[in-house]
Amino acid sequence: MTVDSIWSYPPEAVREPGEDLTGFTVVAPDGVVGHVDREADHFGMRHLVVDTGVWVFGQSVLVPVGVVTGVDTEERRISVACSRVEIKAAPRFRTDSETMDPGYLSGVGSYYHGLGPRDATTA
Repeated sequence: MTVDSIWSYPPEAVREPGEDLTGFTVVAPDGVVGHVDREADHFGMRHLVVDTGVWVFGQSVLVPVGVVTGVDTEERRISVACSRVEIKAAPRFRTDSETMDPGYLSGVGSYYHGLGPRDATTA
């Protein structure tokens, strides 16, 4: 996976173009991460801002769409390849302005890219 591909949905993550993912539950192999607060695509770096609820002290996390392994529209569920621990260890998301900061987004992309290739699973 190239760093650029971390910002694009993989082919196995089939979704309807323009589909609003707000409110979808994000699920890692080891449990629920949270719910999609919004999807953004700044500088060609498409990502999900996920409200984690209480497991990361009420914080949100930024998840590049390249780690999405499946989108189940009936269940309103998005599966991701990385674990909750890996997501929690990603560069901290503090303010909405960071989604407009190419330097911050590049750091997030490099972190997730560094996790290595993943096996694709379905939602």
